[in-house]
Amino acid sequence: MEIVLGNLSHPKVLALLQAHLDGMHDTSPPEHVHALDVSGLKSTDISFWTACDGENVLGCGALKELSKTQGEIKSMRTHSAHLRQGIAAQILEHILKQAKERGYSQLSLETGRGPSFEPALNLYLKYGFKYGEAFDDYEANEFSQFLHLEL
Repeated sequence: MEIVLGNLSHPKVLALLQAHLDGMHDTSPPEHVHALDVSGLKSTDISFWTACDGENVLGCGALKELSKTQGEIKSMRTHSAHLRQGIAAQILEHILKQAKERGYSQLSLETGRGPSFEPALNLYLKYGFKYGEAFDDYEANEFSQFLHLEL
């Protein structure tokens, strides 16, 4: 497996991103879906990567620059055929490395509540993320959870 800059026009990448958006809409109240579509991921302040094994797209993740010292993890998703194989951990490690290389002192993320979010929460907590306050343009609400990691 290798992690490379994601090709946002590749059909398999588009299919994974659509599955991510569909999943977020299926498990989140409409007003609390903060997942980015392809146009959002093309923003100049976002870097997007895919985990690939040959022609197979195994997962993806993105890093958004909030400031010169803070980044946000976005669009973490493992393809349903490759769950529980450590792919998300490898993508997260890649994002952590990139954040450190950029000189960020903090990484943050927003995620939801409920059983479908538990595997991701467990991963972030394993890597040292801590629950905290809303950040950037997010507002505290009954559904969203905010996690932060000091680098």
